[in-house]
Amino acid sequence: MSTPAIHASGLRKAFRSTDGTPVVAVDDVDLTVRPGEIVAFLGPNGAGKTTTVDMLLGLTRPDAGTLEVYGMAPAQAVRRGLVSAVMQTGGLLNDFTVEETVRAIAALHGRSDRVAVVLERARLTDLAARRVEACSGGEQQRLKFALALVPDPDLVILDEPTTGMDVGARQEFWGAMRADAARGRTIVFATHYLAEADEFAQRTVLMNHGRVVHDAATADVRAAYGGRTLTFRPPAHAVGGDGIDPAWLADVRRALAPLGVTDLEVSAASLEAAFLALTAEDDATTAELVGAAR
Repeated sequence: MSTPAIHASGLRKAFRSTDGTPVVAVDDVDLTVRPGEIVAFLGPNGAGKTTTVDMLLGLTRPDAGTLEVYGMAPAQAVRRGLVSAVMQTGGLLNDFTVEETVRAIAALHGRSDRVAVVLERARLTDLAARRVEACSGGEQQRLKFALALVPDPDLVILDEPTTGMDVGARQEFWGAMRADAARGRTIVFATHYLAEADEFAQRTVLMNHGRVVHDAATADVRAAYGGRTLTFRPPAHAVGGDGIDPAWLADVRRALAPLGVTDLEVSAASLEAAFLALTAEDDATTAELVGAAR
């Protein structure tokens, strides 16, 4: 499919604060997402991630700019079943079982044939008879994921999908997401968990103060702003149960000394360092980064 999954140009959205002062949530955002991409929206609270997601779902209209999802208005794409979402908030019916919940939504979409498929995809088959109120937070998020898959959408949008989950539940959720992404679905997710963007996203869009401050392959963002590193594999005899042998590292330092290397630190480029550099609170720094990203 040559039509972009998402195409936004000059996207802007402002709200009124309690005292009537306008607050710009999204400020002149340009974005194109191709079918099959896995993209993370990363940024601090208030960066504009959720407002952008709301506009992508047709829940909020932009004040300026253009926005298309598969070449049409977002609300139209949602009505056609091309787009689904897993939101960080939103109620489920506690008295229903997991399967009853899925069947109810499937009936609304006219896709009762998808019930067993989405239960299996979200790893909920064994929990089908459990009442929603008895499900953990992670299990309820997986149920929301199952509901999002009912219309078999081309694009799934996730807004902070693992907020409140423990580590185990988060891993289970992303395991289900990875399996579905491997089938070619386009996935866009907003998160403030750096590890999720680093591990799962092919591309990271960093936002701050409503603007895109960097947009590139996740590995490139990490490399460009996370510090330069030299990576190599030590020989087997240099690695023990406690890590790399200190004596071997001392030999490496001595070997590098003629090259002018006076210190050696074993580390990896950090997406966290990139995140902090690109979302600096200093307005002048942020303005420079926005200009450089363009």
